[in-house]
Amino acid sequence: MDTMDANCNQKERMWWAFLTSSFVTFVGGLVCILLWRLGAWLFCRVAEKPAEVVAQSPSATKMQDTGVFVKSPDPEIGWMTAVKDWAGVLISAQTVTGRILVVLVFLLSLGALVVYLLNSSDQIEKCIVFSQETLLQVDFGFNIIFLLYFGLRFIAANDKLWFWLELNSLVDFFTVPPVFVSVYLNRSYLGLRFLRALRLIQFSEILQFLNVLKTSNSIKLVTLLSTFFSTWLTAAGFIHLVENSGDPWLDFKNTHPLTFMECMYLLMVTMSTVGYGDITATTSVGRAFMVLFILGGLAMFASCVPEIIELIGSRKKYGGSYSAISGRKHVVVCGHITYESVSNFLKDFLHKDRDDVNVEIIFLHPLPPNLQLEALLKRHFTQVEFFEGSVLNAGDLARVKIEDADACLIIANKYCNNPDAEDAANIMRVISIKNYCSHVRLIIQMMQYHNKAYLLNIPSWNWKEGDDVICLAELKLGFIAQSCLAPGFSTVMANLFAMRSTVLMEEDSWQKHYLGGVAAEMYTEYLSSAFTGMSFPQVSEVCFAKLRLLLIAIELKDHNTKDKQILINPNSSYHIKEGTLGFFIAQSAKEVRRAYFYCKQCHGDIKQPDKIKKCKCMQALEAQANNKVNVAALEGPTQVVAPTKKKRNGNSNELDSPKRNIRNFHGMTSRGKKGRVIPVSLPISPSRLPDSSLPPINSPSLPNNDEARDLDCDTKKYDSTGMFHWCPSRDQEKAILSRNEAAMSVLSGHVVVCIFSTADSPLIGLRNLVMPLRASNFSYHELKTIVLLGDLDYIKREWDMLCNFPKVAVLPGSPMCRADLRAVNVNLCDMCVILSPNNQSQEQDPCLQDKEAILCSLNIKSMQFDDSIGLLQANSQGFLPPGFNNAFSPASSPDNNVSRRGSTMGSNVPMITELVNDGNVQFLDQDDDDDPDTELYLTQPFACGTAFTISVLDSLMSATYFNDNALTLIRTLITGGATHELEQILAEGSGMRGGYSTPETLRNRDRCKVAQIPMMDGPFQAFGNGGCYGDLFVSALKSYNLLAFGIYRFRDAECNTKNPSSKRYVITNPPYEFKLCTTDMIFCLQQFDRNPMDMRSNSFSQSQSHLMRGKQKNRPTKKK
Repeated sequence: MDTMDANCNQKERMWWAFLTSSFVTFVGGLVCILLWRLGAWLFCRVAEKPAEVVAQSPSATKMQDTGVFVKSPDPEIGWMTAVKDWAGVLISAQTVTGRILVVLVFLLSLGALVVYLLNSSDQIEKCIVFSQETLLQVDFGFNIIFLLYFGLRFIAANDKLWFWLELNSLVDFFTVPPVFVSVYLNRSYLGLRFLRALRLIQFSEILQFLNVLKTSNSIKLVTLLSTFFSTWLTAAGFIHLVENSGDPWLDFKNTHPLTFMECMYLLMVTMSTVGYGDITATTSVGRAFMVLFILGGLAMFASCVPEIIELIGSRKKYGGSYSAISGRKHVVVCGHITYESVSNFLKDFLHKDRDDVNVEIIFLHPLPPNLQLEALLKRHFTQVEFFEGSVLNAGDLARVKIEDADACLIIANKYCNNPDAEDAANIMRVISIKNYCSHVRLIIQMMQYHNKAYLLNIPSWNWKEGDDVICLAELKLGFIAQSCLAPGFSTVMANLFAMRSTVLMEEDSWQKHYLGGVAAEMYTEYLSSAFTGMSFPQVSEVCFAKLRLLLIAIELKDHNTKDKQILINPNSSYHIKEGTLGFFIAQSAKEVRRAYFYCKQCHGDIKQPDKIKKCKCMQALEAQANNKVNVAALEGPTQVVAPTKKKRNGNSNELDSPKRNIRNFHGMTSRGKKGRVIPVSLPISPSRLPDSSLPPINSPSLPNNDEARDLDCDTKKYDSTGMFHWCPSRDQEKAILSRNEAAMSVLSGHVVVCIFSTADSPLIGLRNLVMPLRASNFSYHELKTIVLLGDLDYIKREWDMLCNFPKVAVLPGSPMCRADLRAVNVNLCDMCVILSPNNQSQEQDPCLQDKEAILCSLNIKSMQFDDSIGLLQANSQGFLPPGFNNAFSPASSPDNNVSRRGSTMGSNVPMITELVNDGNVQFLDQDDDDDPDTELYLTQPFACGTAFTISVLDSLMSATYFNDNALTLIRTLITGGATHELEQILAEGSGMRGGYSTPETLRNRDRCKVAQIPMMDGPFQAFGNGGCYGDLFVSALKSYNLLAFGIYRFRDAECNTKNPSSKRYVITNPPYEFKLCTTDMIFCLQQFDRNPMDMRSNSFSQSQSHLMRGKQKNRPTKKK
């Protein structure tokens, strides 16, 4: 203490020494720089080159006197330039060393500011002992580094004068020299050390160097905040200095002690114009500064604060990144994200009937959700997250962890004005995702069938690895085409792959039977070893009769190629192998487990299916399988039956057994990385037909058929894949019928397609409607003539894709014109298809989107026809509804009007209408009692199979994700045999190619088809009056290999009413004890008819031919 008193006078003020050191350093350096520049200008000027000499670079080539071009030597770089370049690289942020140095200096500046704040509670100036002051030692070390960094910046500066006047240089001038003076004088002086706060202005630059700030908004926000806080802290430091020091001309006697926090508070209330007055500046210097600060600070506060608030408010609410949860999968959903699309998707994906779905759904969309969608997301916040971004941006894909996603689902806008543009946008999304992560599984919705070809151009697109495309036009028109062959089939399939909530009906009505089938869904399960060696019909009989399960298909594996093939209702020549996967129709996944648990020894005498559970035999087999796995781990690879597969619902634990897994189209899956189901056609029977059983090659199918007779021996009857009937290309002029020609052709048992699209409308894709009707598993004489009624200019645009199909005619006209409808004999057709145009989304009112289709439907229903022969034909074939017996005829009926109305009114024309808006289904039937808000599947037109909307295909996204085989099976049943091979052929743009009828292509015809068999006449006649459906099922399977799966019944079949309705409804998979009616039609999967000409004589073929000729075209309706 004595030493300090001897060298330092505590009462003496030496603030001038600290400030002088700073000013001397600044002014002295400035003078030196100016003198250097003056000397350089006086003594070191470079003489200007003569005007006639052309300027050349030092390395340019020049011509010597000898005429030889030589290169002038490069000038040597001086040591000063080398040092300057070295210093520039060292302090730049382009290198790792430079970034480390810049960040280090910034952090040390913050450290120096913290030291100042800690010292601000002491006196402004006091005597100290340097060796005893830890904070001063730390600050001294910081300033040494600042001095070295200042030297590097000075060397690297191009303009020394401008560098000397920089803000960072001024900060160093007034903070570094006083520290050295403080050590020399053993005095501590706060002085202008608060200027270190000005370094905060560089905070945004530092974050940019570290690649933390990337967007302009974030950079601007951080810049504004750092500027505001650095100005605020600097001004507070100045007020703290002058108020605690006092005025110099008063010998510092008017000091006003204030802490640093009080100074910050004073400046904030001053900037905000609040001015409480509790704290004020008392010194003259302080008051003068406050006057100037009010002018500048108020302007800064008024400009910066609103802009900061605006930037903070404009930040994306859904900007963040997805944080993966351990043990939980996630899927990314993008594309057309609206309230309607998200609501329909979540309704099916998170349905309560599924097993516990442990999958998180991530929605990614460029626009934030509206209030309606935001409320929907909040209701599912435990399993749903929304992020604002685009899949075309790699940064946004990284935010949602697309590389770790279990799948990425792309939803299309089904109501877009330009389907091709929508498909192009979705294909670009696929390209972006595959470029970022090639292994991620993609499921994409597409509008047009021909656009599927572009996906084949993406190298990483691989359907074998799980990539799938859901073509809405292909499936929509495929559903409608199958309804032309079996009315009501579209409703059956739509209810099977969609998740429907069970609606209980107490009264015994048609709705009760219909809703019982609605609850049925499609599941997959491995078959028990008890079925090994049995034929498929035998297994299907046991499953239905004993287990109350409907087995419709099995999966055939090739252990060598790892490929899979679905066989739908294969014939008795195929026997079940160990570990075969079956496709079932059942009410729940719990019921399907019976097929795996079934043991002939333990469950042979059980009559109640609910009691079939895992027995001791099954436990022993599972233990044996576990032993095989353990042995395989020790001795080497081996094959294990029913290998363990991962489930799509995200759960890691297997149900009941590690060697099995139930795969539900609606809740669970078992996709493997290798071995994808081959969607090659409808199921091909593994049995090979002998060549003698094949029909003659290149010969007409029906010698008495005029069109068949025109086919000469060189005509190619099938396409190159053998899946479809084919004919040489025909000019559209040859297929065009005039109104008179159509009327004279007496069309019957045909399909009328009503088209409202115009020449500038988007393409419908009529090829997808024609292809299922031209499948090669139909004999040529079974093909129904297709008449296209609509605008000729539009049909010309699609004709290139239709010209290779036989029996296709065109009638130019309007579906609204009754004369055209009468010309095509719409009252004699097997089905009238009314297609809604694709360009209706421009309408403001959704009810007007289907105005043409609705008006056309009502127009046909109100027409009257003269068809007395048709009534007799319907009477003989058993198509009259309850209340009309076979004795009734137009002549003998007590009320001739009623009988003739059933055959002459357009309301009995078989019809299916495509709608864009689900709500418009209420306008199709005037006699129904459906509420406008009733869900589509509960309405009468949908239950009867007379209405179809594209929205029913929304469920396919979830079904495809949860089970790889779902889409394959559905496309197999719907499209008639479209394969990847055919898609590659169509991708060439030249249409379908003909192929010679080789044994290989003809073998592709051996696949089952959907049929509808009447109960009135044929093999099922004995079961018609109160018979048991289960007995019919077993009889049809044993005798004809027919697999029944539903009933098409008159709505009033069980009601004793005087005016019965002619409408039918669908009953999917009735129970075994279900009672049949004489007028019922049975949905079934029928084997391919190898010898159609020989079988037409038996009763079964007779009933089939009756069905083909005039099914349900003459049905009485109720009397007005």
